[in-house]
Amino acid sequence: MPLRNRAALITGGSRGIGKGIAQGLAQEGVRIAISYRTNKTAAQNTLRTLQAQGAECFAVEADATDPEKVQFLIDAVLERFGRLDILVNNVGEFNWKLVADTSADEWQKVIASNLYSVFHASKAALPAMRRQHWGRIINLGAVGAERAFGQGTISAYAAAKAAVVSFSRSLAIEEAKAGITVNVINPSNIDERELTADEARRIRDARSPMGRPPSSEDVTAAVKFFASDTADYITGQVINVTGGWML
Repeated sequence: MPLRNRAALITGGSRGIGKGIAQGLAQEGVRIAISYRTNKTAAQNTLRTLQAQGAECFAVEADATDPEKVQFLIDAVLERFGRLDILVNNVGEFNWKLVADTSADEWQKVIASNLYSVFHASKAALPAMRRQHWGRIINLGAVGAERAFGQGTISAYAAAKAAVVSFSRSLAIEEAKAGITVNVINPSNIDERELTADEARRIRDARSPMGRPPSSEDVTAAVKFFASDTADYITGQVINVTGGWML
């Protein structure tokens, strides 16, 4: 288990894809920290699931769009684990609105959640990763983000995710000599029921050439790859976990 005893932080790790990633890394012996903004019950439920797997884990309440709270979060991880090896920037709010119907506050909220959160957490994690000369920053994008895709009613989200790809590639160049890799995973729409891969295979999704929706296990497989020593020479890259959707 080459990832055993590594320390990981998954922002927004209390439910959905974040929860699945936390479970998948815990299976590899990774020590897990998750952040949540308001849903303490979901975070506690996720911790119980991780503890049942034998994982060393804890949760911190922190708004990932607030740089001071993000610094508190990173400090808590370092105090508990003594290091931070893997940062998964998973937080990202979403809404369905035409540009004409989107207020400035709504725009700012989506951009901050999906883009500023990545900046704040990545910047706060860099000093520890530089000291170790080893780090993995893995950012969650969205299907088509590497092509700066457009789709009506999700302009803020689409703009933020395209910016995450550009930011990740820039940071990958800056931190390569420090032993830190930065990569992006673009998943297609994940079913909010937190399906396992086996459950997802039994559901029909006509949008996917593979005929089924993705599961958090599919995304987690890409996270494990980017986090591993196998991917030591891979940085600034994008993996689409979409079953061939939007090729």
